[in-house]
Amino acid sequence: MPLKIAFQMDPIQSVNIDADSTFRLAEEAQARGHKLFVYTPDRLFWRDGAVLARGSDIKVSRTFGHHASAGPEHDVDLEEMDVVWLRQDPPFDMSYITSTHLLDRVAGRTLVVNDPFWVRNYPEKLLVLQFPDLIPPTLIARDLAILREFKAEHEDIIVKPLYGNGGAGVFRLRADDGNLASLHELFSGINREPLIAQKFLPAVSKGDKRVILVDGEAVGAINRVPQKGETRSNMHVGGTAEPSELTDRDREICAKIGPLLKEKGQVFVGIDVIGDYLTEINLTSPTGIQEMERFDGTNIAGKIWDAIERRLA
Repeated sequence: MPLKIAFQMDPIQSVNIDADSTFRLAEEAQARGHKLFVYTPDRLFWRDGAVLARGSDIKVSRTFGHHASAGPEHDVDLEEMDVVWLRQDPPFDMSYITSTHLLDRVAGRTLVVNDPFWVRNYPEKLLVLQFPDLIPPTLIARDLAILREFKAEHEDIIVKPLYGNGGAGVFRLRADDGNLASLHELFSGINREPLIAQKFLPAVSKGDKRVILVDGEAVGAINRVPQKGETRSNMHVGGTAEPSELTDRDREICAKIGPLLKEKGQVFVGIDVIGDYLTEINLTSPTGIQEMERFDGTNIAGKIWDAIERRLA
């Protein structure tokens, strides 16, 4: 039976149809006969006891420049939808958090993916703290003296914003690098949030693996290799995607975190693994579907929709 699907996302007209995971999810939903509605986060609103969104019914097509055909704008009550996808990209700021609070109000009657309560309470760089045996030496702190102590102990470290994304603001500080205080001053001038520091993992030169889990089960992986001379492997900053297999360690990590993800309604999750260490659990707007599908021929979007349809059943 056709489902009514709403996507809360960044403007669909500007997505890269060969890379964007949300576009691929919409494409697969349409192929199954489901009806699509799209709106941007700034057009989500509460009025007179209802959570509504102003957007358009759309049809998608894998045609560059003409990939989304939109109907007239109109308002919908999100309780009338079968599924709402929370898919806008970070930053994970108060705007993002507010949208999760509003979507909480329909989550009991409409399936919101991923569950907004746990998206809000499980930011990617904080959820990993529940699994200290899986992660590299890690510090979350704002105090400069505490950050200096961590660097003195581990010498070669990575420092990044706690709520950053896409590789923005990620710095490697080697043993002889004296820029920690300057970076601390820079970040402190932008916000009041702590920083996250981790021991540098040399294995990143061989790639930062993205593993996709669907309803807590690993369905595949890609390896993201940094450019020569670059620490960051994010594809936003020039990292190259390569095919990859799940190792025994990858499966061990997924087995430990998967049950929690499934229990908390996190249907589509992307985790980052460097060498033998888990570094992030991405719930907000994970990516990698299209790259993985091209490498191994698996319909990852189909597996995600199978999981959603099982939940609705």
